[in-house]
Amino acid sequence: EVQLVESGGGLVQPGGSLRLSCAASGFTFSVSVMNWVRQAPGKGLEWVSSINPYGGNTFYADSVKGRFTVSRDNAKNTLYLQMNSLKPDDTAVYYCAKSRNVIYDYDYWGQGTQVTVSS
Repeated sequence: EVQLVESGGGLVQPGGSLRLSCAASGFTFSVSVMNWVRQAPGKGLEWVSSINPYGGNTFYADSVKGRFTVSRDNAKNTLYLQMNSLKPDDTAVYYCAKSRNVIYDYDYWGQGTQVTVSS
């Protein structure tokens, strides 16, 4: 059974940092394109970041470039998102998602983890 379980969210002050994790199981994680997608309160889904198989190329939304870093540990079947210089606009539920053939075509999702940026 495919499972994606996010963790690491919480409350942080503006300018602070968090690292999100996504534990994957039930598929061959190392060869899969993985993504982070978020949904802010009252807003639609926003793609945040992707990473190619084996820890290859990475991609970021303009809104997070220079602040967020996506990485993966294939031995642990875990995806990460390091978030620095957090802003109130980063407040959202963050999901990890597996791509099927292209990065925007997701076939599996996690349950999400809440990130709240507020003083």
